[in-house]
Amino acid sequence: MVRSCHTTCRTALEKAVTEGLITTNPAIGCRLPPKKAKEMQVLTQDEIRRFLIQAHEEGYYEFFLLELTTGMRRGEILGLQWKDVNLDTGELHIRRQVVKKGTQALISKPKTKSSIRTILLPPGMVEILAELNKNATCDWVFPSPVKEGEPRNPDSLYGRFQKILQRAQCKKVRFHDLRHTFATMALENGMDIKTLSAMIGHISAETTLNIYSHITDTMQRQAAVKIDREIGGTDAQMPEFTQSVEPPKASEQAQATATPKPKFEPYKGKIRKPGTGCVTMINDHLYEGRFTPRVNGKRISKNVYAKTREECEEKLAELIKTMKAEIAEMKKQAKNA
Repeated sequence: MVRSCHTTCRTALEKAVTEGLITTNPAIGCRLPPKKAKEMQVLTQDEIRRFLIQAHEEGYYEFFLLELTTGMRRGEILGLQWKDVNLDTGELHIRRQVVKKGTQALISKPKTKSSIRTILLPPGMVEILAELNKNATCDWVFPSPVKEGEPRNPDSLYGRFQKILQRAQCKKVRFHDLRHTFATMALENGMDIKTLSAMIGHISAETTLNIYSHITDTMQRQAAVKIDREIGGTDAQMPEFTQSVEPPKASEQAQATATPKPKFEPYKGKIRKPGTGCVTMINDHLYEGRFTPRVNGKRISKNVYAKTREECEEKLAELIKTMKAEIAEMKKQAKNA
């Protein structure tokens, strides 16, 4: 707040100097309080599990899973086009990002030269993207639900992200903290700093080391204890570090006697993700599924009916798949006409 006020006052006083109202700008040389770095937070393994279950329920599973398995920036994910994804080799090319300017989403080059990179996706992520690609209707991997043929606006995800966190009973974190969560998990699972730096697009490994020094310090202390055990043959116990993101692993005996975690049931809202239709209960033994896409600027609606919600969801999914294929073919024919 103080820094913001100083910037405003300095700008106003500088204008006063320019117009000859005062001779010098008294704000120049004013000492400012040090800029506080935002505290980095990461999700625990259990929070990640609940978060992804809820994200799947709300139709955002692919987006957030890609973030948690690559550590990409939000704008980089939104800037992905299908031509950037090689579903055969698992290579993902990061060549652009989507940024917000005013109320508009603009396409620009990535943040730095090192942000232009190619990463290798886990096999499971490749399979999920391949499935998503089957229903693709435009070049963007994550298109706008309201503006046909355009990428999604970065701001449109913030509110949904916070709702998913809340409904999944996770602590409140920033979107950028998902990137920190990925980096932390990568380091704790043995990825070296240089590889991590290249994967998340940092300018240098030194930048990565500075940001995640608390994790690497913990890893060094744990390694030192392991070395002491191997070389010295001591029975020293592995210390518990408060900076560790995950709690220490329980022994086999403790795992056998531990109370199993309750199954997390996702919150089921009335509003579904655009493009997934809706299911309505007509009566005790009849459900209606409806899909209303926009075709050539006009809304068209088609329905399916079933005796159970599960059967209705299956019929609706098949209807959506068929209609999207028809719409894509119509667009292709119109383009070639």
